Amino acid sequence: MASRLKRTLLNPISYILPDSGGNFITRLFSKSLQEELFGKITDKFLEILLYGMDFGFCISKGFRKNILVPAGCKQGENFKGRYLFMTADNLVSASAVFNDGNMTVYKEEIADWNVRITFKNAAALRAFLFSKNQDILNSLLANEVEVDGNLNYIYKFGFMARDLSRRLGVG
Repeated sequence: MASRLKRTLLNPISYILPDSGGNFITRLFSKSLQEELFGKITDKFLEILLYGMDFGFCISKGFRKNILVPAGCKQGENFKGRYLFMTADNLVSASAVFNDGNMTVYKEEIADWNVRITFKNAAALRAFLFSKNQDILNSLLANEVEVDGNLNYIYKFGFMARDLSRRLGVG
């Protein structure tokens, strides 16, 4: 319910302001995410990243294009994906669901995921998502990350996370 209210209030702002204005507002309200991306890594990194992405989708038309089918295209639906992120010791878990052009963040595990990412710690997740070449194989071989499900979802999520960091001015 809160997410629907947030979208109702924030989405119109993205049509009033140019995309650079949406990026500025996202940057203004995402200080804790910027701190995490600059290197102060904590167990809250994942939660802050997911909520920062959710906020970015609400306020920035350009960022929202990552989960919407371009106008005039008949090739399919908006992006749909169900992600489960967790640590190996089960201390941290969060889920993200993309459906109908919206993102919903859950602080608990979801049962019917498309991809489950189990990472050793927050630093391993950050290195995994924000690496330049996004070399999943190296992370898997180093036993820092374990992936179950479709790897294409990981590439999509990594692209969106790097796009958000670029829009925040830290990428």
